[in-house]
Amino acid sequence: MRTDFSPDMLADPATAHSETVIRKCVHCGFCTATCPTYVLLGDELDSPRGRIYLIKDMLENGHAPTEQVVKHIDRCLSCLSCMTTCPSGVNYMHLVDHARAYVEARYRRPWHERLTRWLLAATLPHPNRFRAALALARIARPAMPLFARFEALTPIATMLGLAPDRLPRTPSAAPSPAPVRRGRVALLQGCAEPVLRPEIRDATVRVLNRAGYDVAFVSGEGCCGALVHHLGKEQASLEAARRNVDAWTREIEGDGLDAVVITASGCGTTIKDYGFMLRGEPAYADKAARVSALARDISELLAQADLSFATPRALTVAYQAACSLQHGQQITAAPRDLLAAAGYAVRTPAEAHLCCGSAGTYNILQPEIAEQLGQRKAANLARLAPDVIATGNIGCAMQIGRLSATPVVHVVELLDWASGGPAPAAITAA
Repeated sequence: MRTDFSPDMLADPATAHSETVIRKCVHCGFCTATCPTYVLLGDELDSPRGRIYLIKDMLENGHAPTEQVVKHIDRCLSCLSCMTTCPSGVNYMHLVDHARAYVEARYRRPWHERLTRWLLAATLPHPNRFRAALALARIARPAMPLFARFEALTPIATMLGLAPDRLPRTPSAAPSPAPVRRGRVALLQGCAEPVLRPEIRDATVRVLNRAGYDVAFVSGEGCCGALVHHLGKEQASLEAARRNVDAWTREIEGDGLDAVVITASGCGTTIKDYGFMLRGEPAYADKAARVSALARDISELLAQADLSFATPRALTVAYQAACSLQHGQQITAAPRDLLAAAGYAVRTPAEAHLCCGSAGTYNILQPEIAEQLGQRKAANLARLAPDVIATGNIGCAMQIGRLSATPVVHVVELLDWASGGPAPAAITAA
């Protein structure tokens, strides 16, 4: 795609990088067939190609973002299916991230949108605040129909509806040495996952120990920054990245790390991009690149480990490939192969490439589109008649779990069960 940025504009590193991304687009339109919003809405401006045109015009001419441009950028799920499909190697992720930061800095949203985004950024990345918010949501839920009557308060009603009926127990797993040592890893503790599904962390520690890894929970680590990053809050996301890079660097230079292991694939996609995010900061560029190189999804690491399955389970598993795993990290075979090796009959649904609609905070900020995608995903999974649904991301598990009668678990919980651990809580409850 031809561009016409001025030399002054290209002096900005973010704009210069976006210009190189835009120039790679050849208008082929392959991305439209795999873009969830285009598939649902049929609007060219709700396709990656259409958004690239809008972003190009906005950046190239230094325009203040218009309401229409913001609407179509906001509707992007950042599922990155377009990047899997693109034959030209367009890094749409970096482009839309830059556009969101540009919008955040130059566009004044209506008061209710600013309030919702502030609440999300101030709550979800902080486990204690998030746990308290869930407790308050249970109390406030009777008021949900009242909030739903007012368009400006619809996101509040959506949040109340998404909150679980009961709070899970607090995490019990602690760092643990492996019986036979293969290596040492840091396990990202996360923010939303340990509040909503603490059993995932427990299962992960057990499986890593059986695979020969000592597990460390690193002091000073916090939220990966993905949530605020996708809200366009660039400085907050960079602060999160620096904090984690510092924490993991101390551990690398101390007792040493063979990997930084992540069980929420959305976090993994962001952490693997720390090297790019901090590339322009001399104090962090090399350290961030080293951390990104050590980042591993749990399935990615276990695929290379010697993990035996003593008690295979003869169950049919519908594998829901999280977008951030299959598109963001290009990890497709490892989770399925591990489940099959553990004795499960693995099935893949139709339209496996399409997002379930969770996408971080998307199901709160764009509830109508998210609901359509969620129902579509749940229906495709139900056609497989599975005993259980497995995924690799907490957002997918929560989104599909509320729309499906079949229990939804993390892949690592099934691997833990087949290698000697307890049955997943979701299966026991069902």
